[in-house]
Amino acid sequence: MSAKKRIGLVGTGFIARGVSRLILNHHPDLQITGAYTRRRIDTINDYPLPEVLTNSLDQLVENADLIIECSGDVINATEAVTKAFEANLPVVTMDTEFHVTTGSWFVDKGFLTEAEGDQPGCLAALHEECIQMGFEPLVYGNMKGYLNHNPSRKDMEFWSQKQGFSLDQTTSFTDGTKLQFEQAFIANGLGATITQQGMEGPVTDDTTETAKELARFAIEKGQPIADFIVSMGQPPGVFITARHDEIERGPLSNIKMGEGPYYVLMRNYHLCAIEIVKTVRRTLEGGSVLLNNSAKPTVGMLSIAKTALKSGSAIKRGIGGFEVRGEACLLDEAPANHVPIGMLSNAILTRDIEPGEILTYDDVELPPSLALDIAQKLNQ
Repeated sequence: MSAKKRIGLVGTGFIARGVSRLILNHHPDLQITGAYTRRRIDTINDYPLPEVLTNSLDQLVENADLIIECSGDVINATEAVTKAFEANLPVVTMDTEFHVTTGSWFVDKGFLTEAEGDQPGCLAALHEECIQMGFEPLVYGNMKGYLNHNPSRKDMEFWSQKQGFSLDQTTSFTDGTKLQFEQAFIANGLGATITQQGMEGPVTDDTTETAKELARFAIEKGQPIADFIVSMGQPPGVFITARHDEIERGPLSNIKMGEGPYYVLMRNYHLCAIEIVKTVRRTLEGGSVLLNNSAKPTVGMLSIAKTALKSGSAIKRGIGGFEVRGEACLLDEAPANHVPIGMLSNAILTRDIEPGEILTYDDVELPPSLALDIAQKLNQ
């Protein structure tokens, strides 16, 4: 019998717990040999394999054949991927924020891929299926059920407790920051673009027809686009609007795909942690990268003030906080010195900021980190 493949995890949150349970209960040829956390180990009581918890990245990589990075923290992820690459380990992620902020730096330095499970990975997998079937993707779409750019702390605390996500996760889902990250990632990774800062984001009761309408923006741009649709009550899935050969319009109509020329291929679910193992196996079997942010991204993320901010005040965490939200932008149209929201961690404001302002590096003092060095180099 061949030895089990050793899996090291970076993170111990919702995603890490889910993939650990799946591997433990359903994949006997894989073994979680380490789970890296920056928290005190004796304070963690909800991780399913407490015996593998470690505060040492070195220990994690020494005992792994593959690393899964799912910490959701750009600075932490940047350090972890660096360590993994130094040990020549492949890295599978579920961390859109890392990819869009610093991930492009690593594209040519080792094997790095996002996993299926979150919207970007699911869109990448659906893209592969579309291409194999002869479709030409025009719109890479995200399906959002609710959007509030400036939710109250009270509401977010309620939904955080109800849904079992952390407060910052719940807030980033609600204010659109995570959605904007995901579509920036897809645009970069699949050679698409966006139509404008923040994308179109139509609100609709008819997702399929609106998805077809978005295709016209792609035709006008001469390039596929990444965008999203807000429709109350729709499942949190993804879609691709595509076209096909003229000769296939009749057959596609016969099999209930509509009259064309645009067709909507929809995946009305994404299963987060329990889908990661598909990409883990793809990687271990020598498969190609499913999705990365590309070495030369064209779409980035801005930091936009939600409220008036005072000089000297702190932004503990930009993503999922109540001070700023993130919005996708075309990098060649963005302020040259804009600070990506993924870098706003323990930041101190150096001047007063008005609601709606885009923050730049001149507006904040940031603690030194490898991620900051990389993000600034990527911005040059």
